[in-house]
Amino acid sequence: MIRRGSEMVKEIKEQMRGGKGSVEITHFFSQDEIKGKARLIAKISLNPGCSIGVHEHVNEEEIYYILKGKALVDDNGKKYELNAGDASLTLGGESHLIENIGDEVLEFVAVILLYA
Repeated sequence: MIRRGSEMVKEIKEQMRGGKGSVEITHFFSQDEIKGKARLIAKISLNPGCSIGVHEHVNEEEIYYILKGKALVDDNGKKYELNAGDASLTLGGESHLIENIGDEVLEFVAVILLYA
């Protein structure tokens, strides 16, 4: 299956998970189209100062891969700065948040994998 960028579903969420500002989510494929154990495969864009608030993953894990920009990631209470080419993994039972701390749009790929 091929999905052109112009065909991808985009959505805007305000104050996602208690975060600041708006979040643009570009879904590569819907959960119904993916036959594996993925709940989300998408590109996320955050303008400067915007964030996705702290949230816990239960029976799933989430990977962030930074494409562009500068992020602050709080991984279970420990803070890290991530830049293009960096990645984070949040396992089931763990929590995280991500915030754009740079001057340009932060873009990253988010993948949520479900446990069996």
